[in-house]
Formats: sequence, C-alpha cells, structure tokens
Amino acid sequence: MKILLINPNSTESMTAKMAASVAARVGPGVEIIARTARGGPASIEGHYDEVMSLPGLIAGVQQAEAEGIDGVVVACFDDTGLGACREVASGPVVGIGEAAMKAATFLATSFSVVTTLPRSVPIIEENVRKYGLSAFCRRVRASDLPVLALEEDGSNARQVIRAAILRAVEEDRCEAVVLGCAGMADLTQWLTDECGVPVIDGVVTGVKMVEALVGAGLATSKINAYAPPRTK
Repeated sequence: MKILLINPNSTESMTAKMAASVAARVGPGVEIIARTARGGPASIEGHYDEVMSLPGLIAGVQQAEAEGIDGVVVACFDDTGLGACREVASGPVVGIGEAAMKAATFLATSFSVVTTLPRSVPIIEENVRKYGLSAFCRRVRASDLPVLALEEDGSNARQVIRAAILRAVEEDRCEAVVLGCAGMADLTQWLTDECGVPVIDGVVTGVKMVEALVGAGLATSKINAYAPPRTK
C-alpha cells in the first residue's frame, strides 16, 4: 500500500518532520510517500495562502495518482483543497483537520483545538460546523504562534502550546485537545504526557485512517460531488 502524505505549503522541513512522526506508526507493507507542494506559500495562514497553495497541491496529487498511489493525506489542518483532491484521486483522501477532530469524538465527549494564529480560528470553526462537530468542540484557541515558529531552532513553541493546552483543559473543561497545525506533529506524545489528556495530531491519525480505508477496500464515491473534473 502506498499513501501520499502531501504538505500543501512549501516548507520542506515541515514535510520531513511529519514523515518522521508517521514512520514508526504505519503497518507492515505500508509505504509513505512524503512530498511538499511546489510553488505555494511557506506556510498557510488564512484564505489567501490557502488559494495560493492549491495549484501545487493538486499537481502533487495528480502526479501521485499517475504513479498508482492508494490514498492521500492532505497535511494542512485547514483541510486545504480537500474536495478538489477527492475529485482527482481515485483512492481515499483524508484531511488532517477532519481526521483529528473526528478521532477526538471516539476518545472523549468533548475537545478543544489549539492552533497557531488568531486568523486561523474562524476557518477552523467553519470546518467544525461543516463536519457536524459543534456539539463536541468546546473552543478553537489560538496560541499566537506563527506556523514557521514551529520550525525555528531554539523557539519556545512547545512551551507556548503546552500552556495553551493546559488553559483549554481548565477553562473549556474539555477532555481532549486537538493540535491545529501539522507543524505540531512531533510534539504529540510529549504534550500528552505533560498535560494529562489525549492530545491528538491529525498527521498520524490521517495516515492511519487512510490505511484503514484502503485496507477495507473503500474508495471515494465518484458520483456527483467528487466525480472527476470534466474535460473542458
């Protein structure tokens, strides 16, 4: 089984971090193809960045599809271009935001999301509503960290995120916390140990969901909404 793990932003170090987080978690016979979208922004922080990332993201999925990939994980918590990717891929396509938040509902009766900048909050809140998870999500919180701060040596990012999670547990009374950025993937176990609640990363969760769907012989419906793009 081959699974494409594609980073819609153009920061190679983030892609490498995600690939390392996933490496020990996949089952026997599963190959992870980790790739970075070309030509997009260095980070995705808002609607403009999302749109600018789409050509490289779609091209990357199309290339992998031609190579016979079995499934795709879109590794941006905003679930950038998820519908379009489902149109061009034949196998399952999972976004890490949807994967993490839905996984949280299996583990707890409530969760909060800790993300990066405040501008990401309304985008994630919209996805919470779209996925029908408003009854489970207590709050979407911003840690005031730019995405690229997660890639800086010597950054205090992990302590900032830890503090935001502890506030979420105390103030929101949530039972689990979802990490609202792919760049946080390497902090999951440490944060779980430090904070005493399940801390859920969508990168590993998304990969395992695709692995399960492909293993179950399931694929994306090609009727109506996710039908292949029409030739024009």
